[in-house]
Amino acid sequence: MPSLEALHRAGHALPLVVTQPDRPGHRRRLTRPPVKEAAARLGLEVIQPEKIRDAGALERIRAAAPELMVVVAYGQIIPRPLLDLPPRGVVNVHASLLPRWRGAAPVQHALLAGDEVTGVTIMRMDEQLDHGPVLARRELEVGPGEDAAQLTQRLALAGAELLVDTLEHLDEIEPVEQDHAAATPAPRLKREDGELDWSLPAAELVRRLRAYAPWPGVTLPWRGSRVKVLRAHAEPGSGEPGEVVGHRGDRLEVATGDGVLVLTEVQLPTRRPMPGRALLARDA
Repeated sequence: MPSLEALHRAGHALPLVVTQPDRPGHRRRLTRPPVKEAAARLGLEVIQPEKIRDAGALERIRAAAPELMVVVAYGQIIPRPLLDLPPRGVVNVHASLLPRWRGAAPVQHALLAGDEVTGVTIMRMDEQLDHGPVLARRELEVGPGEDAAQLTQRLALAGAELLVDTLEHLDEIEPVEQDHAAATPAPRLKREDGELDWSLPAAELVRRLRAYAPWPGVTLPWRGSRVKVLRAHAEPGSGEPGEVVGHRGDRLEVATGDGVLVLTEVQLPTRRPMPGRALLARDA
């Protein structure tokens, strides 16, 4: 969405916006993608094909006669007929410093790996995933305690700014081939990725908590059920994994495979968020 708005502010003609279909959201009501909302505010035409390869979608894009196409976190592979369509090619805004973290979840995997620096890349697209030559890159430091939602927003803003600058000088830029041997994968997350246990080190649990916010979130075993961890941090300490080793104020301190996880905000199934220590009151 920031890239779309930035292109509009920069005065680029945007004859057509392509985004995902409306999907069921809260209480199964159809929810419009944020890109569709932004396009509506800007008065731009939008199509929402189920598959970008559909003949109707290809024909509608062809009719728009794009000089250049920009792809940002679209979530589908762009087929060769579209890659060959615009005379100036297809560029992609990707939320990592390629070739590191190719795939659907680069921000999450950067946090899982404990990367202290990440960034955005503008690349020319080819038929392989995040494989094309690089036009521009910009580094960003990962903030202490920053989660995937916060980092994604910062990268989106940086990517939008870099995209506009790149397009302004596109004909002067010499694309640089990626070092494909250095590529690392960043596959799409699954719901079960967030189902963790106390045997992991506390620092690892915190990394996953940051990486999996807001989805799929992190849950841990608790008294025959599972508790969703909303806020927590790691501290030194020891005990059997899953053992409550302390509590004060709103904190609940639980031993892990290495160190202590300090729970400050949690949520039980069908319950509202509550302080970590409130778990003990529910056990009484």
